[in-house]
Amino acid sequence: MSTTAKASGSYAAGPPADILRPRSHDLGGETASASDGDDLLNALGYKAELTRTRSTWHVAFMSFVLASIPYGLATTMYYPLQNGGPVVVIWGWVIVSLIILCVASSLGEITSVYPTAGGVYYQTFMIAPAKYRRVSAYICGWAYVVGNITITLAVNFGTALFFVACVNVFQNEDGSDIWQAETYQIFLVFLAITLLCNAISALGNKILPLLDTFAIVWTFVGLICILVTILVVAKEGRRSGAYAFGHFEPTSGWPKGWAFCVGLLHAGYATSSTGMIISMCEEVQRPATQVPKAMVITIVINAIGGLVFMIPLMFVLPDIAMLVALPSGQPVPTILKSAVGSSAGAICLLIPLMVLGILCGTACTTAASRCTWAFARDGAIPGAKWWKKVHTGLDLPLNAMMLSMVIQILLGVIYFGSSAAFNAFSGVGVICLTISYAVPIAVSMIEKRKHVIGAKFPLGNSLGWFCNIIAIAWSFFAVPLFCMPAYLPVTAGTVNYAPVVFVGFTSISLAWYITWGHKNYAGPPTEQVGEDVAPMAVSSAPGSDIKKQPEVVGKAD
Repeated sequence: MSTTAKASGSYAAGPPADILRPRSHDLGGETASASDGDDLLNALGYKAELTRTRSTWHVAFMSFVLASIPYGLATTMYYPLQNGGPVVVIWGWVIVSLIILCVASSLGEITSVYPTAGGVYYQTFMIAPAKYRRVSAYICGWAYVVGNITITLAVNFGTALFFVACVNVFQNEDGSDIWQAETYQIFLVFLAITLLCNAISALGNKILPLLDTFAIVWTFVGLICILVTILVVAKEGRRSGAYAFGHFEPTSGWPKGWAFCVGLLHAGYATSSTGMIISMCEEVQRPATQVPKAMVITIVINAIGGLVFMIPLMFVLPDIAMLVALPSGQPVPTILKSAVGSSAGAICLLIPLMVLGILCGTACTTAASRCTWAFARDGAIPGAKWWKKVHTGLDLPLNAMMLSMVIQILLGVIYFGSSAAFNAFSGVGVICLTISYAVPIAVSMIEKRKHVIGAKFPLGNSLGWFCNIIAIAWSFFAVPLFCMPAYLPVTAGTVNYAPVVFVGFTSISLAWYITWGHKNYAGPPTEQVGEDVAPMAVSSAPGSDIKKQPEVVGKAD
């Protein structure tokens, strides 16, 4: 089934004013039919092929599951503990959450104008100057797809490591781990989890909104159980408030200030999924309003949920040196066991996190398949004719999902050569997603934000510029930061391979663009317009009913 059919009346700079004009509605009471979203998609140049079944809250719940707080914070707790302890855990999370709120708001505003599964890639093409739009969108699209795939890989691999650590809350009589997993065994666990998540996503597509709703309830019930149990039992005693909120003890070998920054990988990884939900725009009833709201709502919920999870842990934290020396690299199971004083009690508290790991992997698998499919339908990926097909029986891009899965499994083989593979997977995922989020925001700023005038999710001039600047500043800071090794000194087995993986994917994308894309890749559908169209002249008042006429400015290169 072709996914590149060009709807009549497609626009290079966005849909016509009567489609973009905001309609009044509240957060939970949208009554629009799915045809509203399909009409908007047609105006953007695409044929609707996926069923729109998700409401605002369904999208918000899926966005929440993509981050899966507290699971996402549990699997990377090693990094802030080694790079400073409680101060980095708590205040690093608060700082990054506020920054990511600016990123989500900035992306939400742009998404409310261009709501397609192509996400930031499509947005970049539409708002970039005609001379540079193809190459800028191509770079952004590759970063977005690679980020989605590698962050999904990081989630599934992190779940494998976490599962092994959870099993080892049970120990032999001599105090050794009950399952001293070999490298190949951990890889097989990762493989099983990856296959399971893909099976759930593909075969259970119609019930995924219900699973996301279940995940919200499951998460907060689990959080309450963990919070109450460890603070009430606290077998090893409780730390003081000064320790829980103010203790700083870096053991990574980095200077203190830089150690704090490296520890932010913990929060950066957990919030990196912020823009992945945009890939679900074509399965949402009113994507121009529902998706931006969901993105912002989720950041707030995640910030609160993260604090509810981590603050109690800091009050019952065992010796940090012991935690960072754990072979598993997963301190949370040990923290919970120390707090409740028994293996059985610890595993009961870990079950909610283990289930969340599977649900998070499923959500990431779903989002990664949609963005891969969206990029392929514009011919930007080698073999696009296979990856752009939609399986009509399952109502999803199955081929794109299988491509994503195979790439994840192949990259997982890196673990046989480096025990720090998880650091590479999570690092390159954060790097690529950060770059992909930054590109449309930066282009919008260069174009003086004229493309978001009249957006259905308006930030306004002052707040919009503030959020955009914070988002770009974070991007410039985060990309080199997440290329750093977690600790010093660095060996061949502990080096951060994120830059290597990133350069590898970049080389593939550049080679494909030089050999094929430069002459053949045209970007999203604009052919019927025939010429590039500048941003539509719009009224300065959001929601204006004044008709906006496109201004022809010449052909793109």
